[in-house]
Amino acid sequence: MPIENFKRKLSAILSADVEGYSRLMQDDEEATIRALTDYRHAITHLIQQYRGRVVDTPGDNILAEFISAVEAVSCAAEIQREIAERNAKLSESRKMRFRIGINLGDIVEGEGKIYGDGVNIAARMEGLAEGGGICISGSVYDAVENKLELTYEYIGEQVVKNISNPVRAYRVLSFPGAAAHRVMRAKHALGKKWRKIVVSITAVVCVGAAAVVIWNIYLRPSTRTTVSEREGEVRLPAKPSIAVLPFENMSGDLGQEYLSDGITESVITTLSKIPDLFVIARNSTFIYKDRPVKIQTVAEELGVRYVLEGSVQRTTDRIRITAQLIDASIGSLLWAERYDRNLEDIFSVQDEITIEITRALRIELLEGEQARLWGAQETENLRAYEKALQARAFSNRGTKHDNALARQLYEEAITLDSGFVSAYASLGWTHFWDARFGWSESKQNSLDKAHRLAKKAILLDDNLEDGHLLLAAISLLRQEWKEALTEARRAVALNPNGADAYSVLAGIVSCVGKWEEGILYAEKAIQLNPFPPVHYFHWLGRAYFMTAQYEQAIATWKRALQINHNYLPAHTFLAACYISLGRNREASEAVAEVLRIDPAFSIESYAQILPYKNQEDINREIRALQKAGLPEKNF
Repeated sequence: MPIENFKRKLSAILSADVEGYSRLMQDDEEATIRALTDYRHAITHLIQQYRGRVVDTPGDNILAEFISAVEAVSCAAEIQREIAERNAKLSESRKMRFRIGINLGDIVEGEGKIYGDGVNIAARMEGLAEGGGICISGSVYDAVENKLELTYEYIGEQVVKNISNPVRAYRVLSFPGAAAHRVMRAKHALGKKWRKIVVSITAVVCVGAAAVVIWNIYLRPSTRTTVSEREGEVRLPAKPSIAVLPFENMSGDLGQEYLSDGITESVITTLSKIPDLFVIARNSTFIYKDRPVKIQTVAEELGVRYVLEGSVQRTTDRIRITAQLIDASIGSLLWAERYDRNLEDIFSVQDEITIEITRALRIELLEGEQARLWGAQETENLRAYEKALQARAFSNRGTKHDNALARQLYEEAITLDSGFVSAYASLGWTHFWDARFGWSESKQNSLDKAHRLAKKAILLDDNLEDGHLLLAAISLLRQEWKEALTEARRAVALNPNGADAYSVLAGIVSCVGKWEEGILYAEKAIQLNPFPPVHYFHWLGRAYFMTAQYEQAIATWKRALQINHNYLPAHTFLAACYISLGRNREASEAVAEVLRIDPAFSIESYAQILPYKNQEDINREIRALQKAGLPEKNF
């Protein structure tokens, strides 16, 4: 974006998030999402009443901007009053309490987003607030000291990363249920008798306390930017968070690359099934393959605290695996080990690595969880395992030829071990991609084959997510909404760190018209996979458009174009978003890009492939494309 399109200004920023959001999601995901959606609507309404605007809503976060600190603080107090009233009707375990932070400071605005120290400090204040509470910076306190009937408690100077001077912080001392004009008197911690306070609030919230990663995704320019460059302080997930870097192939043989990659993926897969861990997806960690990297940089870019790295060296019948776990926040080595074993012991070594990681991070596993994790290898046949690893290496390349090679290897793996569950599911995915990308003569036949293999995988082991996720994707393509939703939710429940499962679930709930849920699931997928494939942004961009969050939609589709500039849906939706905002010139430019990529594009043909269950959703999108000037028919 040209620098002249950015503008500086003084604003009051409000940042809010949900205390204990991960626990609420784990206890009852659907109820939590419904409650968050209701609360978000109520909070947005109050922000508008107090002449503010919602800037962004990643995950369970609300970021808002006000022209007046008085309005911001008054709004914050009213938000807490409203939420307290709603919580009073709920059991203790289901109460949703928001933390609010406020700062008054200089910000930079561009494309509807806001940046700068003013935003960073607000986020820091929010992190200091308790559930149901409000924390403000010294600049807010100074601005509203004599204007509101609220009192405060001085809680000292706080260090904010990348800001040279400590920031004064104050806690608002009003009961959560009190109206904005009511007063709770308290002594000033430094000896002054009474004070009055104003707050401006920024809401920086993320699913599982990982807003940092989502912020990184939406605001990252075409060159990769670290979280720390955008946030004053890196906001880590509430759970222990880990990224597993690709293990280095030390065998001196590029033909063994599949083995080191496969071991890495197996460790990621096992760790991802642990509910008390936050695990970054394979797609994002493998961007660092064969690159010299600093562990702290990796942690900042992925939004995690811990990083696992290692190496694999194979001889004819022996294998050496080294691994070390690092706390990137302090640069400390937590655990390291070298395993010199016979090749057939490769499965037990992978289990041992995972066990040592859970011990180092002090994660306690129940007996049932241990049995599911350590028994999840699915095959003890080394030749079948190697075939599957080789197949996965081909499959990850994403071409028609490589997909066919992967299919052949998966079939050979199943021949060697007829009980190899994930091999059945992976074989099914090769047929699914044939159907999805038109690589086979019959889409229907390919989907039928994929469906049979998904059912076989589930029959062999209902507690592995592989078959359920494949079945969900097939059902989505067939528009069998009920089965798609059931299977996707099952896959997410079995693998709480499954980025692909969350992405598929986002697509399904969006297609049935649950767009707010779609946003939450799509954001969760990107949180787990910070450098995702383009289709992750597809459903998020659609959902933002359908909920009239056009600026967020534009930012999302632009992220998709950074991955693939010729991604047709991105240009199509940019045209719809720009025209909905009255930005006619930019809409025309997007239309030109659509017709450059697909000169035969017509709204008539496009409407036939829209996957929505509800006709009104189809009509909404079509009306926007018509208004943007895309051709109705291809003559």
